[in-house]
Amino acid sequence: MTLLLLGAVLLVAQPQPVHSHPAVPGPGLKQQDLLRKVIIIPEDTREGAASNGSTQQLPQTIIIGVRKGGTRALLEMLSLHPDVAAAENEVHFFDWEEHYSQGLGWYLTQMPFSSPHQLTVEKTPAYFTSPKVPERIHSMNPTIRLLLILRDPSERVLSDYTQVLYNHLQKHKPYPPIEDLLMRDGRLNVDYKALNRSLYHAHMLNWLRFFPLGHIHIVDGDRLIRDPFPEIQKVERFLKLSPQINASNFYFNKTKGFYCLRDSGKDRCLHESKGRAHPQVDPKLLDKLHEYFHEPNKKFFKLVGRTFDWH
Repeated sequence: MTLLLLGAVLLVAQPQPVHSHPAVPGPGLKQQDLLRKVIIIPEDTREGAASNGSTQQLPQTIIIGVRKGGTRALLEMLSLHPDVAAAENEVHFFDWEEHYSQGLGWYLTQMPFSSPHQLTVEKTPAYFTSPKVPERIHSMNPTIRLLLILRDPSERVLSDYTQVLYNHLQKHKPYPPIEDLLMRDGRLNVDYKALNRSLYHAHMLNWLRFFPLGHIHIVDGDRLIRDPFPEIQKVERFLKLSPQINASNFYFNKTKGFYCLRDSGKDRCLHESKGRAHPQVDPKLLDKLHEYFHEPNKKFFKLVGRTFDWH
């Protein structure tokens, strides 16, 4: 019933973005029609209830990105907290039209069962760089708290390439060397999608049209790899969670070369697909990458009011 009332209220009072000039809906789809289709939840898709009294709730927190920034590690670490219920899979509700067209009722069914005191969290890294997503999330819940984890843009590009490379190798498909994708006619190929995903300033501007900066917590992905506990403490404070995650929940796995988790006496590490070695890249090409991101990084630092240890 709570969700039905929320839907009715949001239909009557359409939320406005924080800044002016909201995004314009696509051709043939009016803004009011979009909200109506998404907000109304049919009777047969309302909150499910388990025998223990837990229910499925719309997320109060979303990890919006960035791809290859450490979103899986962040979600696994956050799941150590007893007051967090996390969706296991990337839902892609707000960025995939075939999912979004099914409405919030479908979205709700993708959430984990949780107790009333728990915080429901989902993560989909593609949200950060998808132009339509900020407005759509704002339409669902303008007060939602968002988590954004970022790494050095150049390192993120290399990780992006590495993931796609291994995906092709597993399917026995060829894939070009990274130099062939990054360079074109002796210059950086600015049309390469992996480069665009690392232009954090441009994407952040879109989010700040709909959410104040105070609703977006930026996790330093590079520091999360080196020393995860302090970064998770900051996330706990941002989400107003009691401090339940401890330094003892993390231990460095020398074989894997990164931190793993210890939960209730059980050890677990991220999937072997995480932390793969990057390809060897010509130092001159790396210099070109660093130079390319220098000015966009400065703009991003100014935009968010903090700096990061990036090249």
